[in-house]
Amino acid sequence: MDTITHTLVGVALAESGLKRATPLATATLMIGANLPDLDVLTYLVGSEADALGFRRGWTHGILAMLVLPPLLAAVAWGWPRITGRGGGDERVLPLLGIAAIAVWSHPLLDLLNVYGVRLLMPFSERWFHGDGLFIVDPWVWAVLLAGILAAWRRQRNNPWPPRVSLGVVAGYAIAMVISGRIGARVIEAQTGSRFRTMVAPAFADPFRRAVIRDLGGRYEVGILRWGSAAAYSVHAVVPAGRDQPGAAEAARTAAGTRFLAWARFPRFESAREDGGTRVTITDLRYAGRGGTTWASITVLVP
Repeated sequence: MDTITHTLVGVALAESGLKRATPLATATLMIGANLPDLDVLTYLVGSEADALGFRRGWTHGILAMLVLPPLLAAVAWGWPRITGRGGGDERVLPLLGIAAIAVWSHPLLDLLNVYGVRLLMPFSERWFHGDGLFIVDPWVWAVLLAGILAAWRRQRNNPWPPRVSLGVVAGYAIAMVISGRIGARVIEAQTGSRFRTMVAPAFADPFRRAVIRDLGGRYEVGILRWGSAAAYSVHAVVPAGRDQPGAAEAARTAAGTRFLAWARFPRFESAREDGGTRVTITDLRYAGRGGTTWASITVLVP
């Protein structure tokens, strides 16, 4: 999920009563809720393929979930002592528990979207995808913000509005994940065929789903709409392009290997030019109108 969602969850957790545990609870929850996204720094030191190969892995996996909370708790405990700011009366165990809740909330939220997360890193690079929430969901923002503001307006220490907002968001997320699973079954029933399928959420519209089906050598792209009855419509069928000139060679390069380890619906497009063949590999789940996407790499095959 996006940074705003992670931060709002941290604040809502603090206002739900956790801030009473220790003076640095709110700051620890806000920082911890975003801490696994430290891996975004790979965009500054490596290529797009390097970043995609590293993101949502090491800092989001099971080992990081064991290491990051005590590190964050240690920094939070030592900060007032090092800087001389604050009373320095923070207790270690409450800080550790709060840090764990904050850090663990991050991969749980990231699991809900189509990008996915490698929960078992570094022991396994398997991706897990919830396909439940769009990465930026204004309804989640609105509900969390409403609970936080209600807590502040009534009385500073009223924990019930943010608790309710967290419960509503949890219920909404579960319902969206379930509706996606049901949607895949509906598509199978309407088409009479079963293929690897992604039923992805749409921005700000819980009743509309973007669908990609891997037909083997080509992809079917469509829309599923929920209403009085579910209706699936096919918009296009596009070739996967695995047989394009240079596609196999591009897939075997270091950049191609890293990208394909992340991509769920890779598509290859080749163009001849002086010096070889330029192969562009894109992930269809992030293809916009006209085929434009940020989720792509280009490899020159001699």
